[in-house]
Amino acid sequence: MRKIRLADTTMKQRSSASLTFKEKIELVRILDRLSVDVIETDEIRKIKADSLCIKSISDAVTGAVVAVPVQPDKASIDTAWEALQRARHPRLQIVTPVSLVQMEYLMHKKPEAVRESALSAVRYAKTLCPEVELVLLDATRSERPFLIDLMKAAAEEGADVICACDLAGLLLPREAGAFVAEILAEVPAFASSVTLAVSFADTLSLANACMIEAVRAGAGEIKTAIHATETASAGDLARILSQRGEALEAESGVRVVEAKRSEEQAWSLFHAKKSATSPFEDGVAEAGSDTFSIRDDFAAIKKETRRLGYDLSEDDALSVYEAFRRIASKKENVTSREIDAIVASEAMQVPAAYEIEDFIINSGQSFGATAHIKLRKHGEFLEGVAIGDGPVDASILAIERIIGRHYELDDFQVQSVTEGREAMGETIIKLRSEGQVYSGRGISTDIVGSAVRAYVNALNKIVYEEENA
Repeated sequence: MRKIRLADTTMKQRSSASLTFKEKIELVRILDRLSVDVIETDEIRKIKADSLCIKSISDAVTGAVVAVPVQPDKASIDTAWEALQRARHPRLQIVTPVSLVQMEYLMHKKPEAVRESALSAVRYAKTLCPEVELVLLDATRSERPFLIDLMKAAAEEGADVICACDLAGLLLPREAGAFVAEILAEVPAFASSVTLAVSFADTLSLANACMIEAVRAGAGEIKTAIHATETASAGDLARILSQRGEALEAESGVRVVEAKRSEEQAWSLFHAKKSATSPFEDGVAEAGSDTFSIRDDFAAIKKETRRLGYDLSEDDALSVYEAFRRIASKKENVTSREIDAIVASEAMQVPAAYEIEDFIINSGQSFGATAHIKLRKHGEFLEGVAIGDGPVDASILAIERIIGRHYELDDFQVQSVTEGREAMGETIIKLRSEGQVYSGRGISTDIVGSAVRAYVNALNKIVYEEENA
């Protein structure tokens, strides 16, 4: 039977905009465990943040192809490839409209100019990336001779996958099957070296049915989503191919027994309770903690800091490794959380833009916690007041009001560093700005005070980067 590749496009859907950086990494881990063949990311828009996200995704994915969409121009391709190149199985997706209205509206070009830019992009991308896909938007409403000619030419230029997209979502299943059959009959390359992929919008709730007819007609890759709101469902298609694959003469490699659980995990990421005011997020799964010993070298520790979300300079990475060696020489194992603390203590030590002048925190059982915090920035006193779900929550909200910014809170760790009634508490806070992780460390006999110090420590690193960019 033919092996059908399932590509997941969840991160391209509008609903994915609600996901935090950390949730996106957790989503791709879910998809990788499910054994989908391709994980498609969204296009790079904010270069620094989105590039770091793709680099982190590339590190997290072990089995699937990681595909990044690009515009048909050299600058867009270079930016995407710089972020994608360390993926085990990278794919660049050249995206171009092919219907007359889309070409005029999106690219402001005539068909011949669109054809030339698409082919030039495929040709150039192929010199960088081993796998290149040409994504043809609104293909079902394009002029058929133009579509077929472009597909043939793209195959000659080295495209490995060519995707015909139905943006309108108005096809009936029978029409979808006929569309695929016609393309396969007209483009000989699909019978040998090139894979025909298809994507159907779910406007009429027929995307699953259209996809089945496309598979029956001979499509080799189908675009789905584990959390489907705009296209076909990855879980549904995997189950259909598992149960009725013989009738379709097709099968997939997706782990169907994991599909239901994966769908529930993905659903929880999109529907986790998120407060409109709190800096804390609920429902985010924590990554496991690995252990390291004195036998681990510099490359292993640097790789672990990258997995934790840091993009350290060579000097900072060396400082972290030297501190790791000092600790590892005194104990058998050093955990990932301890490496987090080392990074907070050793990496990117900068002059303090913000300094803590004073703070007052009130909390009780019958009323919400309040925080009144006073900071000093370059000699100017700034203060903010906030109400939160707890004293730490209120403190962070008060600081956010002072600085007028909200940063994604990537992690929050609290531990005791001494014993007894006057025990010192240590807090590690990780903030994410433009995709980059900045960690801060605070120590105090007051756990709220240690959290405030940790937050300001991380904040100063962000400010330093912004002011010296």
